[in-house]
Amino acid sequence: MSSFEEELEQNGTLVFPNKGTSMMPLLRQNRDLMVIEKRGPERLRKYDAVLYKRGEKYVMHRILKVRDRDYWIVGDHCRVGESVRDEQILGVLKQVVRDGRTIRTTDPGYRLYVHLWCDFFPLRCALLYGKEAARAVGRRIKRCLKR
Repeated sequence: MSSFEEELEQNGTLVFPNKGTSMMPLLRQNRDLMVIEKRGPERLRKYDAVLYKRGEKYVMHRILKVRDRDYWIVGDHCRVGESVRDEQILGVLKQVVRDGRTIRTTDPGYRLYVHLWCDFFPLRCALLYGKEAARAVGRRIKRCLKR
């Protein structure tokens, strides 16, 4: 099997199922397919979802800020972002295939989702933190009840 880099170099496109939860609710683990195109030489834009390499790991996250020398990138289901340089980015998400239906990144519904989800990042972080805290409390209660 070839690497993602080789596949993008040979075909210009990469199609594979989502692994992980960092891009929920857009991408569901082991259910949705991602269609990624090899990136061109131009700078990427805010809201682009990109495939990049962090060490030996491939990661799909979204650009929330374009800076002079890098991008600030965070997953749609994450509260913490990271700095990523151009040379780390392999490709850009162009389509999602969900339940046999193709969702293009140019579709109005997708663009609305991206703006609502990203433009309210501080609110999203608070909601995700509250969700994590509620789960932790629930686990503690279950442990106490089992004793």
